[in-house]
Amino acid sequence: MRHLYTFQLIEAVARVGSMRKAAEDMNLTASALTRRIQRFEQEFGTQVFERLPNGVRLNSSGELVLHHYRTTLSDLARVQSQVADLSGVRRGHVSIACSQALLPYFLPQQIALYRGAHPGVTFTVNVRDRAQAEQELTTFSSDLALVFEPIYLVDFEVILAVPQPVNVVMRADHPLAGKPEIRLRDCLNTAHVAPSPKYGVRHLLDFAARRSARHLEPVLETESFELIRHYVMNEGVIGFQIPIGLRASDDGALVFRRISERDLPPGNLILGQMRGRTLPVATARFAMQLAAALKDYSSES
Repeated sequence: MRHLYTFQLIEAVARVGSMRKAAEDMNLTASALTRRIQRFEQEFGTQVFERLPNGVRLNSSGELVLHHYRTTLSDLARVQSQVADLSGVRRGHVSIACSQALLPYFLPQQIALYRGAHPGVTFTVNVRDRAQAEQELTTFSSDLALVFEPIYLVDFEVILAVPQPVNVVMRADHPLAGKPEIRLRDCLNTAHVAPSPKYGVRHLLDFAARRSARHLEPVLETESFELIRHYVMNEGVIGFQIPIGLRASDDGALVFRRISERDLPPGNLILGQMRGRTLPVATARFAMQLAAALKDYSSES
């Protein structure tokens, strides 16, 4: 919308830290962009950027202005969804930051189910770790977050938390597959691949290992859970994942078993939004659908 254009320019400058580069991105001359922002600062009564030798950055006033702009966009999206409801046409856009574990099975099914009833709604799925997901909520880059064991909960309003035990992923012929109970020490004494420390599964594993004066020594550390699932089939090592992101292979070659809760209590898969935010209608209803599906999943597990 035209009256928000100046705020778009401020956001563009804040993103790249340079008037000249932002002008190129916005298809303007640097002088035109500078004049527009200076005019805004004069009308607003204070500067929003701190001028630096090699560029600019938002000052405290500018951060408040940018937050106001993002809040305004969110409110407009909510009103547009409500207007669409009045006309009987379900439209809108839902953005969600989620853990990798939700990508193979759960989230595709839920998005397809929702779009089957409301084909006018579009989606953006941002794959994020737990700290990044909360940051996305506070900057309005994502409307919802569905992540395993978020680190920070300051601005995070929990809609639903579902327990998820950490599972060992392995070939069916691996020696641990035949044990009646898998203990953490079994895993630490076995060649293993592990997610990088920023992920919730690794966070829980490291914490549990430290309690027993041990630590993980992965032969492969990665940010990809898909790589973990495939690698265990090649070398015959074990990997780790939460069950919502797992399915046994059709040929029975890949299996997964939970680690004993005596050593590693379940973590939580958390669905949430930014605290105090009123979600657009389409997003709010998709959140309700996700919560119901997660409750069903939890009761079946």
